Parts: sequence; structure tokens; C-alpha cells
Amino acid sequence: MTRQAKPRPPANFDELIAEPSPWLSGEGPHAHMVLSTRIRLARNLQSVPFTHRARDEQLQGVLLSVSSAAQRSEAFRDALMLRMNEMGGLERQILVERHLVSHELGDGARPRGIIIAAGERLSLMINEEDHLRLQAMTPGFQLAEAWGNADAADDELDQALDFAFSDEIGYLTSCPTNAGTGLRASVLIHLPALVLLEEIQKVLKSIMQVGLNVRGLYGEHSEVMGNLFQISNQTTLGRAERDSIESLERVTRQIIETEERARERMMRDARVQIEDKVWRAYGTLRYCRSIHSREVINLCSAVRLGVALGLPGLCPPHVLNQLLILTQPAHLQRFYGSDLTPAERNVYRAQLVRERLDAADRESGPTP
Repeated sequence: MTRQAKPRPPANFDELIAEPSPWLSGEGPHAHMVLSTRIRLARNLQSVPFTHRARDEQLQGVLLSVSSAAQRSEAFRDALMLRMNEMGGLERQILVERHLVSHELGDGARPRGIIIAAGERLSLMINEEDHLRLQAMTPGFQLAEAWGNADAADDELDQALDFAFSDEIGYLTSCPTNAGTGLRASVLIHLPALVLLEEIQKVLKSIMQVGLNVRGLYGEHSEVMGNLFQISNQTTLGRAERDSIESLERVTRQIIETEERARERMMRDARVQIEDKVWRAYGTLRYCRSIHSREVINLCSAVRLGVALGLPGLCPPHVLNQLLILTQPAHLQRFYGSDLTPAERNVYRAQLVRERLDAADRESGPTP
């Protein structure tokens, strides 16, 4: 049996963006509904003030110390290191669109950086709100795997760095809501049936009542588009990491079952209307000549539902997942020209969508 080669880290920014984000591969458990799983750990160095209070020379020291420790670790061996203040605004925004850095890190001009491991399964933001933000991403619903990757990397970094820690509180963080474990576990889940049947508010209310947060595609302060919801734990103080993860896993499984039942009812009671919605969306994507990014996300939601329901002749899920990222403004401007007007972006976005769907059709062959 031939062993599959491990992915190697990208050598530079161009290599990084030349490949689709692996966490959008459309693989993994429950991938028909859960696009991705993320674990994030917030850490700070004991001897340095929090980022917002530190001087630039102190943040430069953090950048050097953390990057050195990461590069000596197994988790980030040969990883790509990017310094934010050495990158243009367009490149920083691409990292935001790929969910590798936050808006705060992408907008900042102070000494800040990102370290990206092979396959983007691990990344490490340096000098964001906290000195370190360690992130593990997996496709599908894989909280245990994402936690295992993050925990192993955190253990390695903890051996090399002196993290700010209190026996009474736990890990100390810039924002009190992150103190304790410093853990944010989240899933990005697609819930179109609950939205169409106008049952989503009841579900979201029950989610928040058990201490979980609900956000949009790009996390905090982002709106919900394409029926995609990011569900995460809220409490980090006085609760063990595994308890938070198990709680999120339990609630997510309940949401998956609720959405599945809603889809079954929808297809039983309104099959023609649902199929019409799916095919109208697919037709618009296939033949559009100008389209906004928000419309792409919303139309992809309808097609994604059709794929999950088993309608034949549609593109595979990973193509829809990739379009979420590739049709964003910074990606378009990088590929087609950095000075595009919004109207020009809409034209090139439509071209990219058509080309990707045509390529998917050719790869899948004729529909039986």
C-alpha cells in the first residue's frame, strides 16, 4: 500500500493562496451540514503587558520569542511565518477572508505576525488581542481531532514560553471573557431548512440558553449569510476544556438532528418548491454575468441544500465551499487585478463562478 505524502507547508504567501483552504474540502463527519470545526486558545507571556498596553519594542520581542518557540516545535516545523507590517493591505485581507487572521490582526500596523502550518490545520496569530492565538481547523464535525491538534501544539509552546497563569483563575487574557481556559471551540454549520421553515429563532434561543454563542461566517460582529451559523462556547472560567468541548458537541448533534428532521418535512410537504429554489439558484450561478459576493453566498446555500438532499447534476460540496472564499473581494482583486472597482469585481466574480462550475461539470462527467 502506498503511503499518502504529508502536506508540506507553503514556502511563501503565493504558495499559500495557490491552494484552496483544506478545511473547506467538504470532507469529514457530517460535512453535508457542518463545514468546519475550529479550536482557538488564547495565551499571553508572563513578563510582557497585554498587547494593547505594550510598547512596540515589547511586541517585537514577543514576535521574536513566539516565532522562535514555534519554529522549534513539531507542530509548526517548517511552517510559514508572515509579518503583518511587511504585507500590503490586500494580502492581509486575503488572510482574513481565508479565516487565518482576525480583522484586528489584519488591520494592525504594530509588530504582528501569523505562523501557518502545513495544510492550514494549525495557525498562530501573534500580538492580536492576546500575545498568542493558537487556532486548529478541521473540515466537517471533528471537535476531538481539532482539540487534539491544538492541545498538542499548546503543550509544546508551554514548554518553551512562560505563559501568564494564575492558580486561582487559569490563563490570563486581555479580555476577561477569555480568562480561565482561554478556549473558544466552534462549528460552522449550515441550517437552511430551519431558516426556511421559520424555526431558526427558537433553535438559536435554546442554544444561547445553554451558554453558547451564535455568530456569522466571520465570527464576532459578522452577520449571518447563506444560512451559515458559527456556534461556539461562551464560558471559559471555572470550566475544564473537555467539558466545554463535550457541551458544544452534544448541542451540535442535537442541532444536526433538528435540521435533518426539518429537511425531511420540507421535502415531504414542499418538494417541488424546494427543487425549484435549488435549480433557480444553480442556474443563476451557472449563467450570471455580474454578481455580488453576498448573492453568491446565499445562492450557494440553496445549491448546498440540494446536494445534501441528493439532487443529481449539482456540483460537489467542496466547490461550493471554495466559492465562499475565492469570490471575496481581496481574492478577486489578487487574481484579476488589484485596482478593480466594485462593478468590475462583480463581473469577474461571475466569471470565476462560471469557470469553477464548468470545471466541476467536466470532472464529474455527464449526469446519468
